[in-house]
Amino acid sequence: MANKLNSGTLDTLKQGETLLVSARKVNGDKIHLEFAEIVKSANNMNVLSILNKSDERFSSSARRAWVTAEPVDAEESFGINFGIDAGWEMSERGEMLFLDVLNPTIGGTRCRLQINESTEATDWQSDNIETAAKRKGKDGPYITHEGDYIFSNTSIVMSDDDPVHTVLQPDATTIASVDTTSGEVMEELPIGEDFAL
Repeated sequence: MANKLNSGTLDTLKQGETLLVSARKVNGDKIHLEFAEIVKSANNMNVLSILNKSDERFSSSARRAWVTAEPVDAEESFGINFGIDAGWEMSERGEMLFLDVLNPTIGGTRCRLQINESTEATDWQSDNIETAAKRKGKDGPYITHEGDYIFSNTSIVMSDDDPVHTVLQPDATTIASVDTTSGEVMEELPIGEDFAL
């Protein structure tokens, strides 16, 4: 199936669907292609998210991935014009081409977003722990795996099936019983796989 411009939007994107959102001109006469996908999780019916859907910190928005490409190769692969006559628009992020292609394909195979979590940081992630390490909610505490920060990386792979994601098991956390008068921690309870209330 041919890649069709304006065949989807972020607002209507469903789990398992991928959107080729836009292209942005970057250094070296290359372009950054932005992809978005609402990734299926093992916890599809998260009550916390449902009961806090009006709070943006709990939103389950689409994951993003960016791929750098040569415009001519991207045009050949996607059948989309990325040339100077393609309708590029100037924005605060630079020259942009808005695409909104639902379930983009290369050679008939879908482009899918894949999550690969790791405790090994890239140079940029090491320099930007505050924004790069995985957190519990937007401003929550850091999530760790075996005591190390978790970094959630995304890439685009070609697959007609759901990609296999690498998601690290977070360390167990604790909940505390606190005396609301004095603020004293009365009891700490570990929360892990074997713990039940």
